[in-house]
Amino acid sequence: MRMAADMKSPLRERKKALTRQALIDAAERLFEERGFDAVTVAEIADAANVSVKTLFVYFRSKEDLAFADTRLIEAVLAGLAGRPAGTAAAGVVAGVLIATLDGDEADRGLEGFHRAYGESAALRSGLLRMWADFEDGITVELAREAGTETTPHLRMHAIQLVGIIRLATSSEARAAVAGLSPSEAAARVRSMLDEAASAVARAFPA
Repeated sequence: MRMAADMKSPLRERKKALTRQALIDAAERLFEERGFDAVTVAEIADAANVSVKTLFVYFRSKEDLAFADTRLIEAVLAGLAGRPAGTAAAGVVAGVLIATLDGDEADRGLEGFHRAYGESAALRSGLLRMWADFEDGITVELAREAGTETTPHLRMHAIQLVGIIRLATSSEARAAVAGLSPSEAAARVRSMLDEAASAVARAFPA
């Protein structure tokens, strides 16, 4: 009987992972469509085809759901860890962000982000914590690459790299693409990110 239970465990874990991701995806979609404050926990659960009780098994609150998707920082850290020698970290970060632009939908992506997160006072402290976590993770990765402990110089480099990410979701970036066609908006965002990456790379060369 113990062996049968152990064989079922991987399937059970996969189902849990799928349910968790379904909740994250549903929440993200609803937040981007209508804004964090306008979406209820019950609506997220319904969109993910689970009960509210099940949702709270995975997440303590709606705010936890808002910051549960870690794919961006994971992609950034993986990109930094895997970049060839002599490649500036800033270029990698910009490249990851550009890759997240789904085709020519940069304008909708920025609008969605601001509807989901930028317009909710309830999420401001959470956003600050998220950027701080990004900074910590990048500082640790830069130190690992350098074979040293974290240093003020590495911390400053990480702050600048997180600044590139924050630029992509800033109100200024949103304003810069307002009224542009999807392809024009995508090109404008790419240009902004390339310019920012070049500036950071000059300050922190590879």
